[in-house]
Amino acid sequence: MSTQQKPKSHLPKIILAVILVVGGFFGYKKYHYATTHEDTDNAQIEAYFIPVLPRMAGFVKKVYVNDYDQVKKGQIILEIDSDEAALALEEMQVEVDQASSDIESAKANLTNLTKSIEAQQSQVKSAELANNKYNRDVTRNAALESAKAITRQQLIDSQDLAEQSAIKLQGAKAELVSTQSRLGILQATLHKAEIALKLKKVKVQQQQLKLSYNKVYAPADGKIGKKSVEPGQFIQVSQPLMTIMDDSRYWVVANFKETQVESLQVGMGADIKIDAYPDITLKGRILSISESTGAKTTLLPPDNASGNFVKVTQRIPVKIEILNTDKYKDILRAGLSLDVSVPIN
Repeated sequence: MSTQQKPKSHLPKIILAVILVVGGFFGYKKYHYATTHEDTDNAQIEAYFIPVLPRMAGFVKKVYVNDYDQVKKGQIILEIDSDEAALALEEMQVEVDQASSDIESAKANLTNLTKSIEAQQSQVKSAELANNKYNRDVTRNAALESAKAITRQQLIDSQDLAEQSAIKLQGAKAELVSTQSRLGILQATLHKAEIALKLKKVKVQQQQLKLSYNKVYAPADGKIGKKSVEPGQFIQVSQPLMTIMDDSRYWVVANFKETQVESLQVGMGADIKIDAYPDITLKGRILSISESTGAKTTLLPPDNASGNFVKVTQRIPVKIEILNTDKYKDILRAGLSLDVSVPIN
């Protein structure tokens, strides 16, 4: 009796064919994606960090914010004790008043001297008139004495009077010159006092400006970072106290390989995935491409002139704008790692 031959099963072939088709589909899809996209996982979210720096040294009186607080531009952040600076301002204002009194005194002295000069000029004029009169008398008496109309003694007396008037005129002129010489000194004293007053007023304004710095205000809207100041602490001018992160502007810096940059152009769109939120895809647009590699802008750039050079693929920073920032503002954080994919033609 002959045995009946079992029909061959086609199931393994079907399974193999399905696997090949599915593998080919996904392989083609991956190949197609790789040829139409440039990807990198070397990317981070960036934001502006604004330092908070005091413009006045002193002891911190009060701190009004805590770590990671939301602040508005112009909001007071901390206050510096200003009692000592206020006392210094009062002392400077007293010095201004004293300098004003010095100017009034110098003006009064100058006025008195001017009056004295006017009086002495009148005395000189009077002495000149008297001297001229006595000189005319001498001339007349000399003629009369020659005509024996007066005695010799009368002529001598008139000559003595003329000589005395000449001496008085010379003395009045000398006194006037001496007084006039003091005029320049008093004018210089007045000018010096006026300059001193201006200087003291400038110092008062400087101190008033310094006093206005006893309150430190937020330079921009944003969130406080880690603060490094507490009440009672002594701080110096321009000492970093904290930073404010501007949470109104975010962007991405993606470091693409140098072999990828050829395909990238400003204005291209980008798909952005945040590692912390893998189910969310953000849209972006390339704003600019760096003119140098990231290694060249480091503190110690590599020196390829050395003999043991090893070629390493360089990275080019690419700045990408995040579209619809306000929509994703609650999840955006500076420094978060990203995957960036740029579709290319």
